[in-house]
Amino acid sequence: MPKVLVADKISAAGVEILKQVADVDVNTGLEKEALINCIGDYEGLVVRSATKVTADVIAAAGKLRIIGRAGVGVDNIDVPAATQRGIVVVNSPEGNTIAVAELTMALLLSMSRSIPAADASVKAGKWERGKYEGVEVYGKTLGIVGLGKIGREVAKRAQVFGMKVIACDPYMSADVAKKLGVEMKNLEDLLAVSDYISFHLPKNKETEGMISSREIELMKPDVRIINTARGGIIDEAALAEGLRSGKIAAAAVDVFSQEPITPDNPLLGVDNIITTPHLGASTAEAQSKVAVDVAEQMVDFFRGLPPRASVNMPAISAEVLGRIASYLTLAERMGSLLTQTGEGRLESVTVTYSGEISSEETDPITRAVLKGVFSPMLSERVNYVNAPIIAESRGVRVTEGRSSDRGDFASLITIEVRAESGRREASGTVLGKNEMRIVSLDGYRIDLMPEGNMLITWHEDKPGVIGKVGTILGNSGINIGGMYVGRQVAGRNAIMVLSVDSPVPEEVMKDLESIQGIDRVRQISFDLAG
Repeated sequence: MPKVLVADKISAAGVEILKQVADVDVNTGLEKEALINCIGDYEGLVVRSATKVTADVIAAAGKLRIIGRAGVGVDNIDVPAATQRGIVVVNSPEGNTIAVAELTMALLLSMSRSIPAADASVKAGKWERGKYEGVEVYGKTLGIVGLGKIGREVAKRAQVFGMKVIACDPYMSADVAKKLGVEMKNLEDLLAVSDYISFHLPKNKETEGMISSREIELMKPDVRIINTARGGIIDEAALAEGLRSGKIAAAAVDVFSQEPITPDNPLLGVDNIITTPHLGASTAEAQSKVAVDVAEQMVDFFRGLPPRASVNMPAISAEVLGRIASYLTLAERMGSLLTQTGEGRLESVTVTYSGEISSEETDPITRAVLKGVFSPMLSERVNYVNAPIIAESRGVRVTEGRSSDRGDFASLITIEVRAESGRREASGTVLGKNEMRIVSLDGYRIDLMPEGNMLITWHEDKPGVIGKVGTILGNSGINIGGMYVGRQVAGRNAIMVLSVDSPVPEEVMKDLESIQGIDRVRQISFDLAG
């Protein structure tokens, strides 16, 4: 069983799920050097936000295959370094959606009515009703920057309070926004008309520092700002100055550029701001959801399925995965077959999807093809994450094609590989729910279940050849479990695929190659794929 390290505290429910497929060690609070010293023993790592998975940590993780972040952001993980090493990074983009949306509304209402300051005043023995006159949110305009899952949940709640909601999100269609009752605007227009502005977008090169002194100048007087997204999206010094000057009436911030917050953070010296210690996902329900979500994805991964919420490969929904899971395995094994039957430098890989499968999300299947193609030829680990990177680095052209023509099968995948040694091709399908079949190889019709050990011969279609192969294998104690023969024209060339119960020794392979009429013999192991 693979070993998994849980380096930050997560819900016990997540740990129990991981134990279905892995030996799990829970060791939290590790310093960087301690983590580097032990990470080499593990194939999986689970963190929240405390543990920093740096490039140094990843370099020391010789066995690591997957990192699970029990939460949304992956700021504490060096994703490019993980990708380069073929390590899958998964998170839980939906597990804390409700928790963050509810905190956003709590902060919005709290700063509108000065609840934290009023509470502190009463506890200090004062009664300052006049000092803490608030404002109503009813009828006010809320500008949401980032209309993803959390932004949409905030919009729903704000609308219940009678607020007008506008939003800025370059990836959100106007039609979807209209169904939500939200008017889309560009950022400058949103800043100019919003009474409240709430941020719900990831931190990246485009969003870091996107709100500075210039943007604050564009805002309405007495604007109120909420940030429950990521620290660093808003320039903290500019926000502090806007609060002190009165341009910004109030702010509520749950995230900071450096966490834990440092004593010199400019926001700490400001009165009209609510600050909370990154509580967005800190509910019992959210912590259970994100831990379970990440654990389930890691279980899927160790069982050979792509995770549904990887940050360094395309996400795939559970519904789509259910429809294409068998094709992922089939595609990988077909790719492996073509590599093991050929030789020479690879030039291109073309994958054509025909019939019903052509309407599915096929990128994961193409990645599975590449994983199968490269795994037998490379000593480095190949997976869904780094397979396209390996293809690009080796100058291998990868193309996809689609055809609605059903032909003889409801769905068909055809893989063509071109190398210095020539062209090879295989087609395969899935019968029923999960019966994989390779139905053609290099133009020969066959009916092959791609599993275990196989022996393939290309030979003259004449009497005696197949018999001699069987005799040599029998004399060597190698049992034949199945045989598939294909030919195009009688008496010319043919192909034979034998399913054998054990690998064929090298000396036996040489005896087979010496049979008159045998053009080529290849031994295939599908254990190399997967």
